[in-house]
Amino acid sequence: MHPPDAPHTSKMSKRSASGESKRAPNSCLDFQLSAANTSATIDAPQSGVCRSGALRSRSAGAARGALSHPRKPSCPSYGTTDRAKHDRIMAKAPYVALNVRAERAGSRVGSHDIVREVARSVTSGQLRAGMRLPPVRALEHQFGISKNTAQAAYDELVARGLLETRIREGVFVATRPEVLDIEPVREPSPPRLAPIRMPAPQPIRRDRIELSTVFIQPEILPKQQLEDCIRSVLSAPGLRPFYDPHGLPALRETIAARLRARGMDVDADDVIMTTGSQQALDIVARSLQDRNVATENPVYSYARRLFENLGCRPFGLPLDPFGSIDLERWETLIAERKPSLLYVITSYQNPTGYSYSTPELEKLLELSERYGFALLEDDWGSDMLSGTEYRPTLRALGGRNVLYVNSFTKKLWPALRLGYLVAPPETRDTLVAAKRISTLGNAGLTEAALNEFIDRGYYDTHLSRLHQELDNRYRLCLESLWELLPPVVRFSQPGGGPTLWLDLPRTVNLNRLSDSLQQQGISISTAADHFYDDAHLHGFRVGFAFFEPVALRGALAVLGTTLRERFGLTDDVHPHAR
Repeated sequence: MHPPDAPHTSKMSKRSASGESKRAPNSCLDFQLSAANTSATIDAPQSGVCRSGALRSRSAGAARGALSHPRKPSCPSYGTTDRAKHDRIMAKAPYVALNVRAERAGSRVGSHDIVREVARSVTSGQLRAGMRLPPVRALEHQFGISKNTAQAAYDELVARGLLETRIREGVFVATRPEVLDIEPVREPSPPRLAPIRMPAPQPIRRDRIELSTVFIQPEILPKQQLEDCIRSVLSAPGLRPFYDPHGLPALRETIAARLRARGMDVDADDVIMTTGSQQALDIVARSLQDRNVATENPVYSYARRLFENLGCRPFGLPLDPFGSIDLERWETLIAERKPSLLYVITSYQNPTGYSYSTPELEKLLELSERYGFALLEDDWGSDMLSGTEYRPTLRALGGRNVLYVNSFTKKLWPALRLGYLVAPPETRDTLVAAKRISTLGNAGLTEAALNEFIDRGYYDTHLSRLHQELDNRYRLCLESLWELLPPVVRFSQPGGGPTLWLDLPRTVNLNRLSDSLQQQGISISTAADHFYDDAHLHGFRVGFAFFEPVALRGALAVLGTTLRERFGLTDDVHPHAR
């Protein structure tokens, strides 16, 4: 305390008067130009020290000689309160600038865009450990987003271990922990596993034409709407944390209602949710007492592999997409081999694209009744049929004893992996138990998102648009095939869907053709795994839904040229009339 009549003397002036050579307290930053890279660098501030060097005590300056910058202006003086506030602000490290672009042109930056850009910059080394990121309010101002959006991005990046928060300091690039290097102390024996005959998974490449793919171009799938539904489900109150082995009840009721609208007698309890249609086939095959299984020939290859690896004895019934099914031949083989199950794909059969007629479906029901085998119908393709009505199904014509399989995977998003099995009441407990043995249950969160997607009307709207797009691509594909391929080449005409079958003369070696096209940036599947023994067809599946029509036309042009120049096919007689 100073006496009332004594003049007030600041600590700064006292130090100056006493000749102390301490620098005046300040928080100014000294910006220096680096001669090495001519870029501006910022010295890290030290609390209470002026970086300009202009405010030094006169006695200190006199003792050391003249200052190097006698005319350099002094740092501004502050009142005690303002100075303390300024010191606290400037004591923080400067933050880096972020440039973030929205994933979709013309849309506002979202939290996922910030996460993507920061993660890329950290992993690439552009943002290094210890760098400070902009505060939430800065991102809010820069991108016109809410604080919650910016904070959600930072929270995710912190959870990933890419960023860290420091109390009252901000958000910083985290120091990555070192990876432990532990030498094994022993070498235990490796597990001895029975080999499974499966080709190595081949990811779809966008830098080449995958001419035999069954997938649909991702750009025409409803990614944004699915994302909205997933976020909505996550934020909805009452979201259950547990799964139902049978499947989400609300989704099963939604599916049952849609199937009833197609003429099928289905209750919600009849529906078992599965991981795509493949799990539905799996739980049926593992539950069979008699494992003698009949399938079409050619057959969906992953179904055949599944049956074989589960100890089933599958055999083929010949299917020719260029004519009707030889049901007399089928009956002969069924009477000889006595299957307990017939597995058929009744709409857009994979790989041929063939769809069964109603008389053919009725004949299968008659054979099932006569020879005592069950029917497993895979209906993956019927709701890709344009028009207001679906083709009748075995399940609709044959009633509740027909096992029915369908999937949302290829129509909505391949990574969704959601399908279902409709089963009669007396089989449900066994089939659900078979599912529980392998997976316990499916992801209830994904099921809830799908149910919301259907409930909002997104599914029917998407199917309507998909029908138009697939019909257009199918028409353009047929026109290109007629125009560009030699006349001796046959192709099926399924009426839509994502694929058709292209059949070649036996003089064309399919392996050589595949190698030749591979060198020109085009891949085909020779379809050997689809057949039992000697194949009665000679060709491959053509997918017309994955690439833009102009790219597909270019690939078919290359195919036509290759068949003419390297395999000697001529332009004589065309088996198809326009």
